[in-house]
Amino acid sequence: MPLEPYLRGRIWWVKGRVEINGRAITGPYRKSTGATDEAGAHDWIAEETDIQRRRYYGGVKEAYYFRDAVYLYQAKEREARKLLPILDEIGDMLISDITGKLLKNLGPKLRPNVSTDTWWREIVTPARAAINNAHELVGTPLLRVKPYDQFERISQDQKRNRQSRIKRKPSNQKWIDAFCNAADPYNAALVRFMFETAARIDQAVSIRPNDLRSDECKVRLKAQKGHPEVWITVSPEMMAEIEALKPKRPRNRRTGALLDPRVFGYGSSTGYNNRWRTICRRAGIPYLSAHAAGRHGFYTELVVRQQVDPVTAAEAGRWADANLPMRIYAHAEVDEGQIRARFRTKPVHTTTSECAKEM
Repeated sequence: MPLEPYLRGRIWWVKGRVEINGRAITGPYRKSTGATDEAGAHDWIAEETDIQRRRYYGGVKEAYYFRDAVYLYQAKEREARKLLPILDEIGDMLISDITGKLLKNLGPKLRPNVSTDTWWREIVTPARAAINNAHELVGTPLLRVKPYDQFERISQDQKRNRQSRIKRKPSNQKWIDAFCNAADPYNAALVRFMFETAARIDQAVSIRPNDLRSDECKVRLKAQKGHPEVWITVSPEMMAEIEALKPKRPRNRRTGALLDPRVFGYGSSTGYNNRWRTICRRAGIPYLSAHAAGRHGFYTELVVRQQVDPVTAAEAGRWADANLPMRIYAHAEVDEGQIRARFRTKPVHTTTSECAKEM
């Protein structure tokens, strides 16, 4: 039976097959045309019939499925692990049939108990990257996906009974001093280095002895998050503290093999967590992640506490866009009660005669 439209609710759908001289050249269709009137449905049928007939006669490129996009993508190990469950779910779908809405709807199905931010990072982003890579290589459709909005995020947080996007608390000099007084030399130097330079934890723990230029007070940070490798300047005190550390060779947690010597002694960006929790407990201070102690603390210290202009602070912290750290890394530190007290202060009333004189 050739393609024909039928009404389903308010939307026209299509069923049947694309035929040439009464012979089917496609599998059966049962899908929405997206049209709300019959004329639009017939237009959809005409376009789809033309595409499939040209494909049949070799007039267009072959059909590509999501599994083909994943194969073309050649993902790294970490991304490949994210793509595997998505591949199981939609691997046999044509890329042309995959929409942004479909990818977003995979979140509740594949990982129902996480936040919308995790859905975006772990599902939408890798799937979209594979699809758009295929677009560049073989000309399949480009896919754009609208981010989850705040209503979707709040709804998911209510379902899982947990709030996402908890506001980070930045470090300050008092917290840094208390941490360092309770820490060993390696962790004390590590937290001071990140607080002074806004280095990311993975950049910091990756520093090797040959990444130091002591005579110039420079440290090499590896490329990360789209930023190139860079040499940054540190204070003479910071350089002296780093040079006093004897490099350690950490072990790979999975293989047990010894890694190259590292200045701060850690082999991964997560290895510090348990040790820092112990240090914070011993110091009697709240636990802060390396990101909060480093980049959040760095920017808030400069812009909020020391009143450094945002453009200079952003450049010092290697942010390409000065607006981004102002939105994310600058934390107000004024007591809300003090702000409210400003409205409770009684204004000085000017007498009528005084007003008349001024006029």
